Amino acid sequence: MKKMNKWLQRCTAAGKSISAAFAVFLLNTQTAYASGISESKLAKGTEKLIGDATTWLMVLAPVVAGLLIIYFCIRRSAADEMDQKKWNNRIVVAIVSCIGAVIGSATLNIIIGYYQ
Repeated sequence: MKKMNKWLQRCTAAGKSISAAFAVFLLNTQTAYASGISESKLAKGTEKLIGDATTWLMVLAPVVAGLLIIYFCIRRSAADEMDQKKWNNRIVVAIVSCIGAVIGSATLNIIIGYYQ
């Protein structure tokens, strides 16, 4: 019980320190304006780079996920009952990761589309 109280005191102190630092961060802000940055080569190149990368990700993520799922299904068919559960989990993770990659890529494409 004594260790629990000491741990709780440390967590409380850390929380207070973090919240105080965050408050100072919020109160000590200055606005900076960057004029003409949208016409620079760096900004336009970065927009094109992100656009191309997200387009490639939207194409490659389902292809790679499909290949992994095929591989996992083959391995699952050769596994015993205990290992089949692990392969099933890996198949689910591959599907969820593919969906996450495609949604993230599409979201970035939409965000970049607003800047053009």
